[in-house]
Amino acid sequence: MRGSATFVFLITAVTMMLAQSGAKQIIRVEPDAGLPFSAAIKAGGLVYVAGTPGTDAKNAISGDIKAQTKQTLDNINATLQKAGSTLSNAASVIVYLKSQSDFAAMNEVYRTYWPKDPPTRTTVAASLVRPEALIEISMVAIPNGGERVVVHPSDWMQSPNPYSYGIKTGNTLFLSGLVSRNGKDNSVVAGDMPTQTKTVLDNGAAILKAAGMSYGDVVSSRVFITDVAKFQDMNAAYRAYFPASPPARATVRAGLMGADYLVEITMVAVKDASRTAVAEPRPAASTAPAPAASLPLSPAIRAGNRLYVSGMLGNTADNKGDAKAQATETLTRIGRTLKAGGFEWSDVVDGVVYLTDMSNYNDMNAAYRGVIAKDFPARATVGVGLVNADGLVEIMMTAVK
Repeated sequence: MRGSATFVFLITAVTMMLAQSGAKQIIRVEPDAGLPFSAAIKAGGLVYVAGTPGTDAKNAISGDIKAQTKQTLDNINATLQKAGSTLSNAASVIVYLKSQSDFAAMNEVYRTYWPKDPPTRTTVAASLVRPEALIEISMVAIPNGGERVVVHPSDWMQSPNPYSYGIKTGNTLFLSGLVSRNGKDNSVVAGDMPTQTKTVLDNGAAILKAAGMSYGDVVSSRVFITDVAKFQDMNAAYRAYFPASPPARATVRAGLMGADYLVEITMVAVKDASRTAVAEPRPAASTAPAPAASLPLSPAIRAGNRLYVSGMLGNTADNKGDAKAQATETLTRIGRTLKAGGFEWSDVVDGVVYLTDMSNYNDMNAAYRGVIAKDFPARATVGVGLVNADGLVEIMMTAVK
């Protein structure tokens, strides 16, 4: 295994335990510094890997982007092996870079791990928890022996970067983060936000079609925009593709890997007749922001044994500027939505926390562990901009029974 000698010492004790619910496995890496997330969760035929930096045997991070990319992927591979998988089984990857200028050098190392049929990938710029970290990677992988099929529209060129446009396993399709580019010749499609959003979603439709799916099967999407002022312009184009029961969604501001791009969208689709939108029960006294009826998203989508929960905020008139209180309210909202969908906190396997200021990391964690006291899901936490000007924390989650 590439670089395993460096990382094996970090895994001084790895406990894989069967949780009370079904065949869920929690992969813990020790020492974990007491942080409220697990290294990975294996559940429902997938392995969800937490946001992972390039820590060495002493939990230190050093080196340039190439060294950190290598160490990060070696770390993830070691975790996947404990979960009964490997990097070759990766289906979906999200790369968070501290600086867009490191994109080419990161790709140089990254492509050596997948000389053929790489996973889908989304790459954005974000602030990271560790100030010395240049990269963090989260991942969804398929256990050894599981189906893994590359999905590629027949008339498209290969991507110029090391990722596949779609990876399908069973009834689930993961799509790469799509930008405004012509799949047939890889040329940039210039234009304003509505034009670029339409191009992205037309590209998504082609990938879905190649997998035997449509937008009616999409259960979750993450939208990254470069300018919050163009949020409603994006929505104007986006909603036309989801006239009913739109997917769960989070939209944040982040840097993209090309100066020409205004929006990047990554999606998950599930071909399941049981696909159902789940509403968030709203107590009469709640003052937290609910998804506006005009926004093309559902609070959650249930498909089979999975629940995909939208990115939720918890800012109110009473907690402005208080990240801990906002995180608590956000988690309260997510808890109500989980229950409405027939799930519990113990079913949550993966999450992403978006913070506007990384100095609020400890306050967010205090609220987080007050709700999820043990057997934590996998999680990534990164710094980005939120659409709501008063929001300090947004959390998106996936649950599996």
